[in-house]
Amino acid sequence: MELNTTVIQITYLVASALFILSLKWMSSPATARRGLFAGEIGMVLAIGGTLLHHGLTYRWIAIGLVLGTIIGVPLGKVAMTAVPQRTALSHAFGALCVTLVGTAHYYLESSHLSKFTMSVLAAEVILGSLTFTGSLMAAGKLQEVLPQRPITYRGQNFVNLGLLGISIVIAVLLVMDPSKMSLFPLLIAIPLVFGVMMIIPIGGADMPTVISLLNSYAGLSAAAMGFVLDSKLLIVAGALDGSSGFILSVIMSKAMNRSFTNVLFGAFGQVQAGTAAATEERTVRSATAEEAAGILAAANKVVVVPGYGMAVAQAQHKVREMYDILTKRGVDVSFAIHPVAGRMPGHMNVLLAEADIPYDKLKEMDDANGDFAQTDVALVIGANDVTNPAARTDQSSPIYGMPILDVDKARTVMVIKRSMSPGFAGIDNPLYYNDKTLMLFGDAKGFVGDIVRELSGGHGH
Repeated sequence: MELNTTVIQITYLVASALFILSLKWMSSPATARRGLFAGEIGMVLAIGGTLLHHGLTYRWIAIGLVLGTIIGVPLGKVAMTAVPQRTALSHAFGALCVTLVGTAHYYLESSHLSKFTMSVLAAEVILGSLTFTGSLMAAGKLQEVLPQRPITYRGQNFVNLGLLGISIVIAVLLVMDPSKMSLFPLLIAIPLVFGVMMIIPIGGADMPTVISLLNSYAGLSAAAMGFVLDSKLLIVAGALDGSSGFILSVIMSKAMNRSFTNVLFGAFGQVQAGTAAATEERTVRSATAEEAAGILAAANKVVVVPGYGMAVAQAQHKVREMYDILTKRGVDVSFAIHPVAGRMPGHMNVLLAEADIPYDKLKEMDDANGDFAQTDVALVIGANDVTNPAARTDQSSPIYGMPILDVDKARTVMVIKRSMSPGFAGIDNPLYYNDKTLMLFGDAKGFVGDIVRELSGGHGH
């Protein structure tokens, strides 16, 4: 083995090990930064090792690098609230790359492809194509340039499964005879359509799970590309990405007490008929920032429940100021994180870490639920569906059975919310009409800022 090949293989081996360590370290907030750093070093090594191969056309690589930088730098500077849609776009770009590489490889090598190579190439192109358009649709829904509600029609599941079935049949025909080049455009076009049709019936409430699932598809397509290009590094990296995305999807579905099929075909998130009428007949109790500050200052134990409302208002830094003031007053303040709060896995953890909230104050759902009965105040900031007690009590509710944060067991519940409109699941929340619930209507950042001002000018308890 010549020296250059040896260096490349060692570089790939080290990069693979760093990718594995990166995943392990990113599983905990305390080691997440180390995990990101390991992943970045691994990717640099992977790119460096690839550039050492003989016969590369560096001019085109440089053009690609410049284009990627032009697109990537602005994407890396988006607001934290836009990270979910930026992640979806990253999946889309990765999937597009996989599809283009697979297409180029087919047209360059179609007369020499073995049945095995054609099989994995077909899998690569199908997964890449549907992930590309599916991710674009997910990004559009998250950015609200597309309707967040599910778009459904009669026979939708039959159409979707039919498109997937036709793609598989075409793939089989190409495996049997790779020279049938006229079929290959269909192998790309039909999954592109399927990607769109797969996402439009899915509501915004399921987007965290969908993002994980698309991440899994992108990883699996990259692993298939590794087999096609005979790249062990791509196989390892793609398999890690695909399996981690799949495991995360399972965890997210479990957190919502739903199956994959229910997520993909359940059209979860349609506004329930009669909700608006029922809402008008019920009353809620509201409070001012001054009253809320007084209640918080008198408490011994406060649990903050963040949700997308906190993210979209960029209120995490004000929440940190409130945490500091209450902690100095001797109040025990912690944060309860639901696995599907926000718009992507770990969304709340990222936002609170950005505001330097201590890691040991972040509690996962099971741990937090054991504390609510001893909690004086549960302060819910924009977390709608994950605090809805209908999930425990109303068998007719579409979220029935979904594990929630039991904030209604706290002595007092305060909810910061712009209006009484339903959350992503499109259903009313009985929590807001509870006798011990106070609604704090307003923008999360502004309202928490007002509470901070009141606390700063008040007296300790």
